[in-house]
Parts: sequence; C-alpha cells; structure tokens
Amino acid sequence: MKRILSTASFAVALAIGAAPAASAQTVMVGGEAMYRTKDIVDNAVKSADHTTLVAAVKAADLVETLKGAGPYTVFAPVNDAFENLPDGTVATLLKPENKASLAKVLTYHVVPGKYDAAALEKMIRKGNGRAILKTASGGTLTASMNGARNIVVTDESGGTSRISTYNVYQSNGVIHVLDRVLLPKM
Repeated sequence: MKRILSTASFAVALAIGAAPAASAQTVMVGGEAMYRTKDIVDNAVKSADHTTLVAAVKAADLVETLKGAGPYTVFAPVNDAFENLPDGTVATLLKPENKASLAKVLTYHVVPGKYDAAALEKMIRKGNGRAILKTASGGTLTASMNGARNIVVTDESGGTSRISTYNVYQSNGVIHVLDRVLLPKM
C-alpha cells in the first residue's frame, strides 16, 4: 500500500512544513524547496513527506480547490500520520465509492483564512487558552498551547496532533505540518 501511495504523487496538496514566521527565504520540506510564490498544490507535489496526502487530495478531486485564491490555512499530516491510522483506513478512503468521506476528512484539515503561528497564538490567548477554528468541511478544530511555542490541534473526537513545522507560506495561504491525522465526526 505504501509503495502504491508513494507512486501516486500528484501535483496537489495539503502538505508541507517549516519556516521562521517572517522569513522570506526558501523553506525546505520533504527534501525540496517550497516557494512563497507558488500555490499549495504546486509546492506540495514536491514534498517527499506528503505523498500520501497528495494522492488523497487527487483522489478526492480537491486539486483545483487548493489551487484557488484562498487564502487557506492547511494542517498537513505527514505520511507517517496516515500510516498510524487503523489498518485499512487509507485504502478504504481512497476507494471511489468513498470519495465524499475522503473529501470530508481532507477539507477538515483546511481552515478558510490565513493563520500563521503568530495569529494562532494570538487567538489562543484571546480565547483563554483555546482557539476554535471552523474548517472548510463545516467541522471545528481546537488549537491550544502546550509550552511556549508548541501548538496542538484537537479534533472533534478529542484526538490531538502536534504542529511539527510552522509557517510554510504559499501564494494562497499557509501550511502547518501535523504529526497525526485529524478526524471529523462522520
């Protein structure tokens, strides 16, 4: 399964990760340079850490959406995050008959608007330790701090994911890399 998903790398993505908040320098993610002048899709396809996510975005027909003007904040799980889901989950979601469920899971990782780490931290402080984020799928995510600069994101079922790489700026938004897949209530 891993080999199939790795070869399915397509020009798309809810993927990527890392850069200082205000840096104009090129950011390296998954061994490749990510450019602020390119959109989420054009950068994501290059990240070796996000091949599963890229394949899923393609299967869910979300390429054009993620190439859109946005802005979007994307919480992008790495390949290992998908591998840690229960056996068969990814294979089941990638089946054509489960396209709507796959799209819901993926758009659950997308928040309309551009929220870099500084904006998230400000929202968390203003919300007395919690920021509620409305996702593109209609669900909610809760961001909170776990340490001085460690934002964790909690899904509707209480599952948590740590942001491992912050502020990968794109022409149509920003991406934060996650260590786990967030799951909406289905």
